[in-house]
Amino acid sequence: MRFAISGISTDVGKTIVSAIFCKAYGFEYWKPIQSGSLTDDDSFTIDELTNKTTIIHPCSCSLKEPLSPHAAAELEGVTINPDTIKIPDSNHLLVEMAGGLMVPFNNEGYLFSDFLVQHKLPTVLVSRHYLGSINHTLLSVELLKKLKIPLLGIVFVGDEHKTTEAAIRKNANTSNFYRIPITSSLNTSFIEKEALKLKSSSFLKNI
Repeated sequence: MRFAISGISTDVGKTIVSAIFCKAYGFEYWKPIQSGSLTDDDSFTIDELTNKTTIIHPCSCSLKEPLSPHAAAELEGVTINPDTIKIPDSNHLLVEMAGGLMVPFNNEGYLFSDFLVQHKLPTVLVSRHYLGSINHTLLSVELLKKLKIPLLGIVFVGDEHKTTEAAIRKNANTSNFYRIPITSSLNTSFIEKEALKLKSSSFLKNI
């Protein structure tokens, strides 16, 4: 199985969700483009949180500035050509996207959603509750539907918010939902505990 973890926005918990999925099912991990750090990046975080049990494939492009990849690349004089970015040769791969689905890959109009289409990657959508998250979640769902990108399910990050989730459940193009809590102690123990819970759930079994 090869699939992507996508988010409704930035900072919604994609990397933590990715760590839990990798720990639960032994997925290999790959982030095509990393912006914001050249050392303490998301690949490093996955490696640490899964207690170095995850096979990590190197980023194809690492950028220093904590900006959208197209902007960070422009500052560094880097050209990002999606056709030269090759997915690792693995049939058990989790691919973590950057930001939201319509974040630009480059200045040529190529978006992360285009990457999903080009490489035929179904996706798990990560949603986190904040003012505007219903709109962001359902717009993301509609884009996936329009582009015929299979939506494997939605993972809510954080405490339950009944009215928000009811609206999303009613209008989302999936019946497959899961929740991962926010913790004040983000460590390997938390990841292991949540991985066991995920593995005993029906979330991926429904796919």
